[in-house]
Amino acid sequence: MAIKKNLGTVDRLIRLISRIILVYLGYFVINIALIKVLLVAMGVIGIIESFISYCGIYRLLGLNTFRGR
Repeated sequence: MAIKKNLGTVDRLIRLISRIILVYLGYFVINIALIKVLLVAMGVIGIIESFISYCGIYRLLGLNTFRGR
């Protein structure tokens, strides 16, 4: 079963850039362990979502910014 894409190009780009920043903050800037883990986890999940063009939360909310086939 293939995943139906629901993230458009602009959405993916914004998600990728913001999640790279989250990973950077979590890995290099923040010193509180729990916040560090949460930021890095959220960042990695967002980066993966941007590469596969799919967001589970978008699906739950019925959102779709993908303009392709």
